[in-house]
Amino acid sequence: MSISIHNLTKVYGSQKAIDSLSFDIPKGQIVGFLGPNGAGKSTTMKILTGYLEATSGTASVNGFDVQKEDMQAKNSIGYLPEHNPLYLEMYVKEFLEFAGSLYKMKGAALKNRVAEIIEQVGLSRESHKKIGQLSKGYRQRVGLAQALIHDPEVLILDEPTTGLDPNQLAEIRALIKEVGKDKTVILSTHIMQEVESICERAIIINLGKIVADKSIKELKSAGQSMEEVFRELTGKHNEANNA
Repeated sequence: MSISIHNLTKVYGSQKAIDSLSFDIPKGQIVGFLGPNGAGKSTTMKILTGYLEATSGTASVNGFDVQKEDMQAKNSIGYLPEHNPLYLEMYVKEFLEFAGSLYKMKGAALKNRVAEIIEQVGLSRESHKKIGQLSKGYRQRVGLAQALIHDPEVLILDEPTTGLDPNQLAEIRALIKEVGKDKTVILSTHIMQEVESICERAIIINLGKIVADKSIKELKSAGQSMEEVFRELTGKHNEANNA
């Protein structure tokens, strides 16, 4: 399995942010990781990427335990956090060369990879600019490019299309779907239309627990929309924003 989580729990004081989560994601699957605000999505993703340590349970990426084999696990992951952290004073190409160098890439191999990834994510016309000069949509592309620079097996994307206009939404979704053809992708979002257009499976959590883990087709089998399914399962009527 590309991602494997068993009885994962994270406790802050007296509050359980996530409570005994268990799921597996095989290679090549694009999975929507859904839930209301505060459900535990970002906490789970931060544990998978090594930014947080679980209170109990286990998580592995590409066969590597994220706590015991953290460097091997991190090398297998491309991560785009919710608040895409970028160095705004750096030029696009400069930033991606810096990102690649963190994975021990250098010389001609690094320059070739940067050129390849710039082309793949549609940044060719913007690559000479400082990141601070770019629109939000293009900054998201830079974030995706840095997540992909080392050609990871697994992509973990936390709210990758938040705040984008309709054209940018369509372009970023198409890009995620394209790169997901030969990688495992788990992405969190509040946009149910996004789940239907990109994902083949959805894991829905509420109050730190899994309330559904099914294919999109199974979730909609009763003729309901994804918005209706989400609201019914989470009891939240104001979280599922349509795009």
